[in-house]
Amino acid sequence: MLPWTALGLALSLRLALARSGAERGPPASAPRGDLMFLLDSSASVSHYEFSRVREFVGQLVAPLPLDTGALRASLVHVGSRPYTEFSFGQHSSGKAAQDAVLASAQRMGDTHTGLALAYAKEQLFAEAAGARPGVPKVLVWVTDGGSSDPVGPPMQELKDLGVTVFIVSTGRGNFLELSAAASAPAEKHLHFVDVDDLHIILQELRGSILDAMRPQQLHATEITSSGFRLAWPPLLTADAGYYVLELVPSAQPGAARRQQLPGNATDWTWAGLDPDTDYDAALVPESNVHLLRPQHLRVRTRPGEAGPRVGGPESGAAPVPTQPVALPAPEEAGPERIVISHARPRSLRVSWAPALGAAAALGYHVQFGPLEGGAAQRVEVPAGRNCTTLQGLAPGTAYLVTVTAAFRSGRESALSAKACTPDGPRPRPRPVPRAPTLGAASREP
Repeated sequence: MLPWTALGLALSLRLALARSGAERGPPASAPRGDLMFLLDSSASVSHYEFSRVREFVGQLVAPLPLDTGALRASLVHVGSRPYTEFSFGQHSSGKAAQDAVLASAQRMGDTHTGLALAYAKEQLFAEAAGARPGVPKVLVWVTDGGSSDPVGPPMQELKDLGVTVFIVSTGRGNFLELSAAASAPAEKHLHFVDVDDLHIILQELRGSILDAMRPQQLHATEITSSGFRLAWPPLLTADAGYYVLELVPSAQPGAARRQQLPGNATDWTWAGLDPDTDYDAALVPESNVHLLRPQHLRVRTRPGEAGPRVGGPESGAAPVPTQPVALPAPEEAGPERIVISHARPRSLRVSWAPALGAAAALGYHVQFGPLEGGAAQRVEVPAGRNCTTLQGLAPGTAYLVTVTAAFRSGRESALSAKACTPDGPRPRPRPVPRAPTLGAASREP
């Protein structure tokens, strides 16, 4: 009877494992969603740069598992007017999408990136235009760093829809503005790289895109100045566990907020938050069936807006004493142009042109670090000077240099540029001393 008992226990254990596997369901690891490439095709990009960027985007999309029912891709050009090269669902394989990218022509015209972003929101990412609800949405913007119209507001509207934004800049542009435009954290979603070195980030960027399009991805939508909504696909069931949500201001790790939700929940709205603040959100699935890893996300609330007037003449209330109205401050504009000169293997000179008619800066700080990664350094430059020499550099290395102007109001404005040090001279071989000739007579005075 003992062998039969052991066999029964084994069969019961196997059935229990099979049942738990059925409760888990198929693994939700295949990428799913809508991926849009926004390509700077304006006249500010040289034909050579455009060809290299086009090749990079083609290599990026070729291995992706595109499918009209799961993962879809589109390509939009930035010019005087946005132009759709191909829309979502038009190509059902990465190779077909790559061929379409390589066959695309440069559109030229002005760099109206903000107009293209508004077009993407209304014509591609909006549910009214046929976008699929409930699937991840990713935007990859490849740019030379500049735009003829504002980028911040339309980009924020896309992020409010839950779009994850990756930015690839070929070494020019305002680092602070591009950091604000990319999804948080910027170090994961913003890449500054020379147009000839785009292959360096190819594998990392592709992996990050696929991670952002996994079905189990935690994402934020409906972002306002005082809250946002977190959403995730069903990972548990009502009787298989529960979720723990945690929200922590990035600058105040001790001010954490927690919320426990049932296993059938798929969203939660945080309210009463501070405006223009980074928050680190964590979703911890506590399952009694199997182990699930926590998911993490950083979300930045929108800047606050001025409230309505109180006690104005049109309200019929008594006038409220007010402080004297201050005159508008002069425009606080940062450097307009960065010039790299006197490049040596271990040093180079950085100069910049302050904006004409702008408020005088209290000073500047210049931050520089290797584009391929490494520690960044910072040099302080007093007000009245607009140049400095960077020392201790590595020969044959590309650097990202950011010049930031600091103003009395506490605001800062920055501009970034790429700089390369030349290769150093090769060390000359040391002469090999000759061995004395045997049998040679020595001469003595």
